[in-house]
Amino acid sequence: AQINFGGVEEKVVTREEFPLEKAREVLRDETIAVIGYGVQGPGQSLNLKDNGFNVIVGQREGSKSWDKAVALERAVADGWVPGQTLFGIEEAAERGTIIQYLLSDAGQIAVWPTIEKYLAPGKALYFSHGFGITYKERTGIV
Repeated sequence: AQINFGGVEEKVVTREEFPLEKAREVLRDETIAVIGYGVQGPGQSLNLKDNGFNVIVGQREGSKSWDKAVALERAVADGWVPGQTLFGIEEAAERGTIIQYLLSDAGQIAVWPTIEKYLAPGKALYFSHGFGITYKERTGIV
């Protein structure tokens, strides 16, 4: 399909062209590591998990979000299990073949050296917001 974004014609793939079943097939052997469980992490990780994708969560240990995610009630309610589907950032980045980098802008800058060392051929890196990558000269995220 063609969509006009501010005067620029863009080709986009529609759900009819690439249905959920096809996405599941294409990504069946992938592990999606959602890094961060703050504002965007719960919605994106649970949506992916609920739609049949292999998802793990990586969270900064010792942060308020880590306490929230690891708390037994929250982990059970959300379906994440420490040591099985819930890890520290480094282990999740190592295990993931698709890394969704969902930390805050400041968090992305601080954690980038950790994430960067786990990027390798065959892995994908995904940003939901682009401050860190757009302003790479200032953030060091390349």
